[in-house]
Amino acid sequence: MGVSENSIGLILAMASSAFIGSSFILKKKGLKRAAAAGTRAGVGGYTYLLEPLWWAGMITMIVGEVANFIAYVYAPAVLVTPLGALSIIVSAVLAHFLLKERLQKMGIVGCVTCIVGSVVIVIHAPQEHTLSSVLEIWTLATQPAFLIYVAATLSLVLALVLHFEPRYGLTNILVYLGICSLMGSLTVVSIKAIGIAIKLTLEGVSQIAYPQTWFFLTVAVICVVTQLNYLNKALDTFSATIVAPVYYVMFTTLTIIASVIMFKDWSGQDASSIASEICGFITVLSGTIILHATRDQEPPPPQGTVTWYISGDSMKASQDEDLIALHDSDFLEP
Repeated sequence: MGVSENSIGLILAMASSAFIGSSFILKKKGLKRAAAAGTRAGVGGYTYLLEPLWWAGMITMIVGEVANFIAYVYAPAVLVTPLGALSIIVSAVLAHFLLKERLQKMGIVGCVTCIVGSVVIVIHAPQEHTLSSVLEIWTLATQPAFLIYVAATLSLVLALVLHFEPRYGLTNILVYLGICSLMGSLTVVSIKAIGIAIKLTLEGVSQIAYPQTWFFLTVAVICVVTQLNYLNKALDTFSATIVAPVYYVMFTTLTIIASVIMFKDWSGQDASSIASEICGFITVLSGTIILHATRDQEPPPPQGTVTWYISGDSMKASQDEDLIALHDSDFLEP
């Protein structure tokens, strides 16, 4: 009593970001070790499933996602999702110390910018709308505007998987992360629906008998499995310091759009509050762009280390040296 639902969602979202940010680093180190012993995940290998570090990262990510899952039950996506910027900071700092992926001074400015934007969003976040049943959520999910969003999302995912991934997956980070982010926006609205159903059931209003509850669960499972598969490929192919912020920007933008369309998070808010939230979100995006740009400007590391570059020519050159460099790389050290 005395603690608002938004406050509970805020605390859970912050804890979630800490766990998820750490999981990026653990999984990256696990993927590096697995690549030395077998086929890389970026080219279709699954030897990382035998690597304890990768599983440690998975467990950490699951804990973070569970906290995130519960946060969506108590607070709107417009508040919870942008707080994922904290995971970028955790990931960038840990990558600096554990993966030797150097965080430059402008990268620190980017981290501070993300924090400032997150604070603005928290201050002006809307209150969660009360929903009384899964049937009410189903009505929101089947409104024409959201159905158009779902159709457009699935069309883009199919285009990325069938056309762009075979051609540009190893050289353009937007392919893998585009698939993750598009599916992620559907994951969030499905998980929010499931969370509300569980909350109502625990309060004595059972939602288990409704087929819509199981439909949302099925959609969430399919989307999560797809996200994990392509996120592993992105982490194995590109720098974790780049993957984390770019994934955050794309995922957060699409999730807010999906949530605003389906749950009408901004209904009832005045124009100044909405404008403040948008400004806060743009501030967070600016911070992630600074992190990304700073990483792009870094000089190549000394010979004998493993790197993955976004540009096509450098990517091809680094791939040819991967198997040799992995034996000498500092990344293989625990």
